[in-house]
Amino acid sequence: MTTDPRCPWCLATAQYQHYHDHEWGVPTFDDQKLFEFLILEGAQAGLSWRTVLEKRAGYARAFHNFDPARVAAMSDAELEALTQNSGIIRNKLKINSARHNARAFLKVQQEHGNFARYLWAYVDGNPITNHFKSLSEVPVRTELSDQISNDLKRRGFKFVGSTIIYAYLQAMGLVNDHLIHCPRHRACTEHRGC
Repeated sequence: MTTDPRCPWCLATAQYQHYHDHEWGVPTFDDQKLFEFLILEGAQAGLSWRTVLEKRAGYARAFHNFDPARVAAMSDAELEALTQNSGIIRNKLKINSARHNARAFLKVQQEHGNFARYLWAYVDGNPITNHFKSLSEVPVRTELSDQISNDLKRRGFKFVGSTIIYAYLQAMGLVNDHLIHCPRHRACTEHRGC
């Protein structure tokens, strides 16, 4: 039995622990980071987060360091070439969804000034802090993720089902699902305001 106070899902590798300790659950308002995780969370569909995390650098190279304008402008030939790129998950639908989502992302930015303003309005600019004691208590989707998922689909986004969006909300800090005994629970709770 481990005595590590961290959330137990992150204990498998040092890379996982670093991600947990420095990124997961930290309120994020940077549009480029928000776009990055839309791509990465969509890529995870049907796979483990560890698989995606190990390919994160490959995704950054393949998708112009997650610049939505540059991804939106990628050609069919560029996207097709990525199906041979071992640095990413070579699923054609997921690869093509990155350009599709980049174009939808830019439209949201035009409408709202930035994507962060659109997203954080769902929680009035402040993270939802849960107080779970074990992983079995943490949901895989909620009414909030249903609502955001439905709106993103209406706006034309792909790979944004409710389970994917709940994982996205956790990662980007709109929902603090660090377990209450984890030192990051309090640290992420103290990040307030939009």
